[in-house]
Amino acid sequence: MTGALVLNASYEPLSVVNVRRAIVLVLAEKASVVVPRSEVWASEHLSVQVPSVVKLNRFVKVPYRHSVPVTRRAVFGRDGYRCQYCGGPAESIDHVTPRSRGGAHVWENVVAACRACNLRKGNRTPGEVGFVLRTKPTPPRRFAWIYAATGFQVDPDWTPFLLPESA
Repeated sequence: MTGALVLNASYEPLSVVNVRRAIVLVLAEKASVVVPRSEVWASEHLSVQVPSVVKLNRFVKVPYRHSVPVTRRAVFGRDGYRCQYCGGPAESIDHVTPRSRGGAHVWENVVAACRACNLRKGNRTPGEVGFVLRTKPTPPRRFAWIYAATGFQVDPDWTPFLLPESA
């Protein structure tokens, strides 16, 4: 893991920052370490335990909700790096309804696909080619921006702070 989860003073996840930024927040007394790692960074005069989760000391009002942009990394993570037509390893993304036919570049219309299926499908819909989607494409859940920021490989220390959708 190369990142640290930043929590608001209310323990709500705010962002994922690199470890260096997390250490700077702690040293500047803007944040405190909630969950440390076993790793230690040392200089000539100072040794600092690397944080996995930090909590801001002051509450920061966030006037917006995070939205996850549709990117290759996020689509691959959502689909488990598997082709949604054949189940093989995904290498590209595919628009279920092709853009040339009015399909939008939105979560509900983009899936991970292997190169062979993507080429075979071409400018047609899955039904026209005889393909069936393995799972229905949906937008990510509430804190999915964290998963997208980390390539959907989240540090196990973060799971208690990533609340379910209903929270």
